[in-house]
Amino acid sequence: MKNCFSENLKQLRTLKKLSQAKLAQLLSVTQQCVSEWELGKTEPTLSYLVKLADIFEISLDLLCGREEW
Repeated sequence: MKNCFSENLKQLRTLKKLSQAKLAQLLSVTQQCVSEWELGKTEPTLSYLVKLADIFEISLDLLCGREEW
């Protein structure tokens, strides 16, 4: 089963024309951290989920795949 969050993150990042490095810079994490989130290897903490939702201007439900966008 695929991870909805990781797929959504990559798609949203691409739509916003952000590189992994730029998104990492906005979040004060490493590019490798963003890569691991997109690959579904790790998941962000709640505080990073909130920051990601703010960056992409969407709800946490949309970001995490609980609602369709």
